[in-house]
Amino acid sequence: MTAFLRTSLAGLRVLLVLTVLTGLAYPTAVYAIGRTMPDRADGAMIEVDGHVVGSRLIGQPFDGEEWFLPRPSAAGDGYDPLASGASNLGPENLDLLATVEQRRAEVAGRESVDPELVPPDALTASGSGLDPHISPEYAALQVPRVAQARGLDEDIVRSHVAEATTDRELGVLGEPRVNVLELNATLAVLD
Repeated sequence: MTAFLRTSLAGLRVLLVLTVLTGLAYPTAVYAIGRTMPDRADGAMIEVDGHVVGSRLIGQPFDGEEWFLPRPSAAGDGYDPLASGASNLGPENLDLLATVEQRRAEVAGRESVDPELVPPDALTASGSGLDPHISPEYAALQVPRVAQARGLDEDIVRSHVAEATTDRELGVLGEPRVNVLELNATLAVLD
């Protein structure tokens, strides 16, 4: 057998082994692992009255006094999953500072609070622009408005916020957070 033939057969064997590993075994393993958490693998969809209203993994805008509002989005024209990303403006950029102050005034006016009480996540977009969560502080700030618009007692709305609040992962990673879509879906069921 010639050296060329031996090298060609060795290359063919490597090609076949890698094809099986990367083309069949690896995708099958990833699929099988994904099936162990079907909710996330299928997009973590939330249904209200049998209709899909969104994914608990991707933020979306809400309009109206009766809804909890998410943090601002810099993704495309806002909450565009095809244009995920941040504004890329630095902390001393005058445009960003002006936008933050404008948002502070809007939130303070809408929620009838002192501008200094507006939490940072109500002022700045997340890195992806699609963060589905807000801080418990921002949710608490919105409780009086939402309760009044829905004709509910504030304690009832606060209890829904508490139920929708997720603690730190493993008790130490991240911050407590409230998924806005999940919270609004529980309020929609009350209607």
